[in-house]
Amino acid sequence: MDWDKLRIFHAVADAGSLTHAGDALHLSQSAVSRQIRALEESLNATLFHRHARGLILTEQGELLFDASRSINQRIEAAVARIRDSKEEVFGELRVTTTTAFGSLWLAPRLPKLYEKYPDLKIDLMLEEHVLDLPMREADVAIRMKEPSQADLIRKRLMDVHMRLYATPAYLEKNGTPETLDDLSEHRLICQNTSSAQVRAGADLARDLLTHDVKSLLTVNNYFGVLQAVLHNLGIGMLPDYVTQDIPQLQRVFPSVESKKIPVFLAYPEELRSSKRIEAFRDFVVEELVEHRKNRQG
Repeated sequence: MDWDKLRIFHAVADAGSLTHAGDALHLSQSAVSRQIRALEESLNATLFHRHARGLILTEQGELLFDASRSINQRIEAAVARIRDSKEEVFGELRVTTTTAFGSLWLAPRLPKLYEKYPDLKIDLMLEEHVLDLPMREADVAIRMKEPSQADLIRKRLMDVHMRLYATPAYLEKNGTPETLDDLSEHRLICQNTSSAQVRAGADLARDLLTHDVKSLLTVNNYFGVLQAVLHNLGIGMLPDYVTQDIPQLQRVFPSVESKKIPVFLAYPEELRSSKRIEAFRDFVVEELVEHRKNRQG
């Protein structure tokens, strides 16, 4: 196998376009096309279906792309480990976490990390889907449950509860409910129970919906729930870590909350000595210590 042709094939398959792959590789479209044709001839197989909207992998192309992707991930991991053997903290760090935690808690604090490590490049991937860390879909994860893979280093960061909040303006206009039966006079804002979310949150939402809720707004992530609550639309179910940074939220039903939700930071065993991982982990832990102090204060 010609490694240079395989590298070009991987770029084309990843981009779905000869032009975009050429831009990424600093090659002309014709040069990329010649390399792909040569690879197809050497394999005696068609790797792409060509159509007006771009390129689609054939069955044979999918097999080769799976192999090249695995090779590429292993090379990236090796390069990262070589670079991380130095003392400097630099390069790309792919961080995955939930939409709510990433947008409401982590992102606002990242300026402090960049101030300390200006050469760090963070690729922040916010989604409910759990990425595969051993397969290097991400370098480090912050998730709302303990990771199941055995070959991960994990650290329990904190516990989270889902609670009910509203703005003072909403409560002044609509009254403060005293019991859950009073939800019949209010609008509840929460995630749809079928949305991807932690079980404790879905369970609390189901319990609340057993009451005669007057009006309901469901959103598929807590960032949307927060925006609706801040605009005085109703009483929202939110993770408790947002309240410190948004003081205009007022808790409703102080005795009502979800079961405890553990939050874990995890990364692959092979990145144990990574300076980037170490810097990010220490930053998150320091911010959580400060977060807890401010809450208690």
